[in-house]
Amino acid sequence: MIAVLISGVLGIGVAIAPPPPAAAAAVVLQAAQVTPADAAPFIGDWTLEMQGGNGPATFLMSVKVEKEKVVGEISSEQMPKQPISDISLSGKTLVLSYSFTWEGNPVGAVVSLIPAAEGKTTAQIDFAGGAYVMAGTASKKESAK
Repeated sequence: MIAVLISGVLGIGVAIAPPPPAAAAAVVLQAAQVTPADAAPFIGDWTLEMQGGNGPATFLMSVKVEKEKVVGEISSEQMPKQPISDISLSGKTLVLSYSFTWEGNPVGAVVSLIPAAEGKTTAQIDFAGGAYVMAGTASKKESAK
């Protein structure tokens, strides 16, 4: 599934390159690294049930605090664990940015965890700067007591 979407994204000639320095600076101004206190509602293990143009996919994601820094990782059946260290808060939405290499090409991805009504959380994954977007729900595993 992921292979199809990434191949499709790269196959249509989408240029995947880092943003120009001015654009990168604008992003930094919009959102700073999230603090452990700000990220507290998102700390834990998540299952993302996503839907995109190429069908459904399930991702497993973990958000945790290591050495006073919020970090994460994401994986799926088709994608091994990918570390996430660029995590910010935009309003009430947790934004997790990472990149991975697919067939020798760097691919940027942004996961957004969006609090919704009645304690629910929705999710979105944006691959390659909007070339492929998946949306769905995010369910947090209950912690063992």
